[in-house]
Amino acid sequence: MVCNEIFKINISNPKESPEVAERVLLKNDQEHEIILYNDDVNTFDHVIRCLIKICEHTFMQAEQCAYLVHFTGKCIVKTGSLEDLTPRCTALLNEGLSAEVV
Repeated sequence: MVCNEIFKINISNPKESPEVAERVLLKNDQEHEIILYNDDVNTFDHVIRCLIKICEHTFMQAEQCAYLVHFTGKCIVKTGSLEDLTPRCTALLNEGLSAEVV
């Protein structure tokens, strides 16, 4: 769908260069996020280990995300392309965490 929208933009604006369209496509491709949700099952240590291993967080990043999830109910833990985030989200789910890609 994103590609179709960009294609329509290019047709309606013939002065737009292909380089601009490619930058728009890459930017749209990077706008996905993994959201991690709070649960009553997993420990802080487990969540932190998973974020370090799967999302390549530093210990401090992972710890901060774990606290945000605990106190606010959710936290964006990774942004990037759908191709990068989907397997990471699956790995988080396989570890028993509650997460989704949006």
